[in-house]
Amino acid sequence: MAVVVPFEPQGSNSLDRLVELVAADMDRVNATILTRTGSEVTMIPEVANHLISSGGKRLRPVLTLAMARLVDHGGDGHIKLAAAVEFMHTATLLHDDVVDESDMRRGKLAARMVWGNEASVLVGDFLLGQAFKMMVEVGSLKALEILSAAAAVIAEGEVMQLAAANNTATTEDEYLAVIRAKTAELFAAACEVGPVIAKRPKAEQAACRSFGMNLGIAFQLVDDALDYGGVAAKLGKNVGDDFRDGKITLPVVLAFRRGTDAERDFWRRVIEKSEASDADLEHAIGLMVKQRAIEDTIQRARHYGAIARDALGLFPDSPMKRALEEAVEFTISRTH
Repeated sequence: MAVVVPFEPQGSNSLDRLVELVAADMDRVNATILTRTGSEVTMIPEVANHLISSGGKRLRPVLTLAMARLVDHGGDGHIKLAAAVEFMHTATLLHDDVVDESDMRRGKLAARMVWGNEASVLVGDFLLGQAFKMMVEVGSLKALEILSAAAAVIAEGEVMQLAAANNTATTEDEYLAVIRAKTAELFAAACEVGPVIAKRPKAEQAACRSFGMNLGIAFQLVDDALDYGGVAAKLGKNVGDDFRDGKITLPVVLAFRRGTDAERDFWRRVIEKSEASDADLEHAIGLMVKQRAIEDTIQRARHYGAIARDALGLFPDSPMKRALEEAVEFTISRTH
């Protein structure tokens, strides 16, 4: 059983325009990424490129480039910062897959399944080191402060998630705190550094950060919903992976809180005791439909998407601003 979630897109819901507007810069970022993954230690580029070349949208570095262009940044520091953001993201994925014992990433074997846990962790550390080298080369102490603080917050979010794992008592506020740190913080930092190196007014820096933070929260909430209401072939993972791993996500939090005593007993068995079967997944999706948990998770995502769009209100109309607004719609209405 699977539920295809009605996302009701409003207007354009594609990243195409945003990607097109930053295409020239993105070519330079990709060249930088290739150069910076080079190492005489053969395994390092092998492991790094396994994930980097696996077809991710590179949304975070695209946002770094887009925000720099939105505020008319005239230098080229945003290229290295965008590459640094992608390295930070890739490092967290390598580490995440080890912590979560994941077998798949973006539709193919996770790096840890090919080279082992130790190599995945150490190559992730190498990428973080390269990211910080590039930040220093840009020469902006403020940008370095933003991205290094983000690295610390992301690590805190990972530990918070570990503490909340398999805990059905997790509240919505507690869960939002986890995704704010684990996912949204890097979106926020990626969007903030462009106006910072362009030396734009603090109000513009804050607006760009707000856009990224709220887009990041919406992005993760949609991911949560897709795990129960998506299409496996488009997800790059199996529908129900979060469920089988006993992960606490917002649809689970809502279904648990709204359920009967018998339904809560079911959630405790499959989440806390990790005794979940494929038949249990069907039942879980049925309970989520009954309790409107998937639908309301998408509603929450729309709320944060609206805040992200409003953050752009400070900037005059432009092709880049419209493309960023479309990126919000894409994030909420995507089915992959």
